[in-house]
Amino acid sequence: MLLRPLRSWASRVFRCDGPGNPAFGPGSRRAQRWAWSQGKDRENEKEKKSVVLTEPVPKWRNVRGHNPLGLMYRDACRWGLTLQTYVQLTMLDQHTRMQTLPVRLMERSIHSARYVFVENLYRSGKMPEVDYAVLSEWFDWIMGNIDLSIDLIVYLQTTPETCYQRLKMRCREEEKVIPLDYLAAIHHLYEEWLIKGSLFPVAAPVLVIEADHDMQKMLELLEQNRHRILTPENRKLGP
Repeated sequence: MLLRPLRSWASRVFRCDGPGNPAFGPGSRRAQRWAWSQGKDRENEKEKKSVVLTEPVPKWRNVRGHNPLGLMYRDACRWGLTLQTYVQLTMLDQHTRMQTLPVRLMERSIHSARYVFVENLYRSGKMPEVDYAVLSEWFDWIMGNIDLSIDLIVYLQTTPETCYQRLKMRCREEEKVIPLDYLAAIHHLYEEWLIKGSLFPVAAPVLVIEADHDMQKMLELLEQNRHRILTPENRKLGP
């Protein structure tokens, strides 16, 4: 299953309800609710049914002391192949890990890496055709020889403008040079792939959730779709 949540943005919102918040005193209602939820989490630990594999950005930022993510954003023509080769490897690692729980949710996938980010480098003229061909050969071999099937794609459909604002809030050092045009190009490829179905094969049914909303509304929408996302018998029913 592929899930692409707004993880970094959401963490900023949730952080304000933790012990570091000035309003979070020992006798406050927030403290009581937080303590209850922590206890509830511990009670449910044995009944845990899902695991979330987040985007392996720390690996992309530090490969034996090198930062291919930062290098790519500074000079995509020179370092695009380097980064995307490693992205493909790290995503393959996530896809092929032994599954010990009924549901595994991935923030990114080998599919989006190839069909969106590699494709964007090539279309924008920042990846030579030979590099694109080599990456495509690797990807095609992987897909033909390793079972990377997924059950559902959850597409959090967000406008480039909203993504740009959230990117600025996240304030990741490597992303400070990203222009709005880049996000618009990425958005266009996601739409071509997952909505129009005109770019590449779609590996699973697609659940589209509009994600331009604030955090509270997003929590409500995700809660409404919880059964669809997490219940095994619903995963084969299509969009």
